[in-house]
This record gives sequence, C-alpha cells and structure tokens, in this order.
Amino acid sequence: MKKAVTYLVFALLATTSLQAQENKKWTLKECIDYALEKNIQLQQDKISLQESEVDVKSAKAALFPNLSFSTSQSIVNRPYSENSNMISGSEVISSNKKTTYNGNYSLSSRLTVWNGNKNLNNIKQQKINSKIAGLTVAQTENSLKEQITQLFIQILYANESVTINKSTVELSKAQYERGKQLYGAGSISQADLAQLSAQVSSDEYQVISAQSSLDNYKLQLKQLLEIDNSEEMVLSLPQLDDVGVITPLPDKQEIYNIALSSRPEIESGKLSVENSDLSVSIAKAGYYPTLSLSASSATNNVSTNDKSFGSQIKYGLNNQIGLTLSIPIFNNRETKSSVEKAKMQKDYYELELLNKQKGLYKEIESMWLDAKNAQQQFEAAKSKLESTQISFNMVNEQFNLGMKNIVELLTVKNNLLSASQEKIQAKYMAILNRSLLEFYAGQDPVNSIDK
Repeated sequence: MKKAVTYLVFALLATTSLQAQENKKWTLKECIDYALEKNIQLQQDKISLQESEVDVKSAKAALFPNLSFSTSQSIVNRPYSENSNMISGSEVISSNKKTTYNGNYSLSSRLTVWNGNKNLNNIKQQKINSKIAGLTVAQTENSLKEQITQLFIQILYANESVTINKSTVELSKAQYERGKQLYGAGSISQADLAQLSAQVSSDEYQVISAQSSLDNYKLQLKQLLEIDNSEEMVLSLPQLDDVGVITPLPDKQEIYNIALSSRPEIESGKLSVENSDLSVSIAKAGYYPTLSLSASSATNNVSTNDKSFGSQIKYGLNNQIGLTLSIPIFNNRETKSSVEKAKMQKDYYELELLNKQKGLYKEIESMWLDAKNAQQQFEAAKSKLESTQISFNMVNEQFNLGMKNIVELLTVKNNLLSASQEKIQAKYMAILNRSLLEFYAGQDPVNSIDK
C-alpha cells in the first residue's frame, strides 16, 4: 500500500513538473539566462579559463625550489671472482662473496636564483593569459546575447507578419462572399468571382509562408539555447508600440567611446599587445646568464659491510650544496631569432588591435545608419499605409456598390498588404539596431524588449 502511494506521489510530481514546463512562456531574459547556463561553447570557454588559472599557479610555483627523492637497489654477481672490493661512502670493503647487494638513497633540490627575470615575466604573462581567457568568456556571452536578441526580434516581426497575413485572408474571404452576392445579382462575371477565390488561396499561401518563417526563427532560437527540437517552447512575445521606433538615436561617437572602453574584444586586444611585450622580455632573457642553487643529501648501504644497516646509512651520509652559473656564448642564433619573432608578434597584435578598433567603429556606424534609415522608412511606410488604407476603404466600398472592378480592388488590397509589411519591417529593423546600439553602449537589450 505504501509503495503504491509513493508511486502515485512521484507520478503526480512528474506530471506537475511536465505541465509547468509546457505552460512556461519564455521571455527574452529567460532565453538569455538559459543560454548563458547551457551553451556548449560558453562552457568550453569557461573550462579554458580554469586551465589558465592553473597555468598561473604553475608559473608561481616555478619561483620555489623543487625537491625530489631517488633510490636505486642493485644486486651484483661475480661468478668467477674469488674476492671483490667495493666503495661504500668513505670505506673500501673487501668481500669473497660472489653476490652482493647495494642500495643508494638521495634527496636533492634545485632553485633557479636568477635567469633574466624570465620566471617573473612568465607569471605576469600567465596572469594576462588568464584575463584574456576571462574576456573570451565575456565575448562569447555578448555574442549569445546579440544573437538571441536578433532572433527574438525576428520572431516578433514574423509573428506580426503572420497576424497581418491572417487579417488579409479574412478580408479576402469577406470580399469573396460579397463577390458571390454581386455575381448572383449579375454585377460581376464568373471569371471575376474565380479571381476573388484565387486571391483567397494566394493569401492563405502567404499565411503558410509567414508561419514557416516564424517556425524557422523559433527553431534557430531553440538550437542556440541547446533545447531539443522535440521539446515544446512557448515564447512570451511583448507588444512593442511604435513610439520607441522614432525616439532620437544616441550619438554614435559616444557609443563608440563607451564600447571602446568596455567591449571585451578590445580589452583582449590591448592585453595581447601587453602580453607580446612580455614575450620580448622573456626571449631576451636568453642573452643573460642563469644562476642556480642546488643541494643534495645521499647515502648508501652494502650487504657485505659488517656494519648494521643503520650505521651504514648514518656514516655513508654525504651532503652537498653548490651554485651553477650558465653563461650563453653561442646558441646557433636561437635567442636572437626568438627575440625577432617576439617583436614581429608584437607588431602583429598592435595591427590586430587597430583592426578591431576600426571594425568596432564600422560596426557601430553601420548599425546607427541602419537604425536611422529604418526610422525614416518607418515614417514613410506609416504615411503610405495611412493613405493606402484610405484608398482601399474607398475602393472596397465602391466595389461593394458595383462601381469598381476586380482588378482595381485587388490592386489596392495588395498595395495595402505591401504597405503593412513595409511598416513592420522598418519598425523591427529600427528596434533591432537600436537595441544593439544600446547594448554596445553598455545597456541590457532586455530592457528595451521585455516590457
């Protein structure tokens, strides 16, 4: 009985969870948050960041001495020797045994005292690499936000396009019904009625086409969010009014200045130049001598020694400390070539940074011009739609009275549909580019979309 109740509870919880998932409506913010948590590329970038943090620890550890222990055990057999002499520590041991056992034990350490600041510069370089890896994570996050915002606005546009096309179908059906009445009264021919019927079919096809575009954008969004295609995804689509479309755009130079100091790709480019400076210094360290400190402690034991194992270890102990100075004289141009390549790499990163800065300005300027043009197109399309609507209303009324023919009616209706599509296309193009401009200026795109 208890098991049955338990199974029933789990079944109810699973059903409730599934229903909650199905009833959930995704806002733009929820889409972005989900992508930042689940996107595979972003997770890989975060792993690379963790690896770079480990590299920093390894570089710091190189400043400290290492310590290692070694031992060797050997058995020597002299089948044809009557006696043998062995050196154990400071003793010479004679033996008539044909087989002897020997053990050696050593503890050693080494520390690089100075090598042209190579280790210190390597630590600085690894810290910069870690910052660059962090900026790569931020860059991927920005890319996801931009892509999701663009897809979300495209979905808004496609959804409104579907609505307009559905309204057009309803209008075409009403015109067809009126056409049947006119045909019955002998005001229009059967060919005219057939043309009205064909227009209904054509408009229904446009609905299917618009719905297909909407479904395709939704599929792209699901793929970007790493959501299985079989899972249902219901979006919460806000109604964006026309007021925000014609709001004056921010100054593009101001946007560029903000982006120049905040965009991760620019900061990453600056750090790459700084990193290349350190690479030059590290390469030049090959010209300088290296000073190393070493220390060791060793002992051994021999099976033929009459002394005990402990005594052999004690009296065989020898300690050593020393300094090693290595002065490079000629290394087949290896150091000089490394320095030259490091300087070339620095020049490359400086040009790459300049290219990124120019590309950023070009991108902002392009978005600003697209937004400005879309605003102007929206104003023109809005006026065109108003006049086209008036013209359609007049022609439609005259058609109902039998004063206009089918060609005139369908022409003005198609003009109305075209004007409606032009208006929403300009509207969402302006909204998209404005949102991206605000994002480059450091604002969250969610603020202008999710209302």
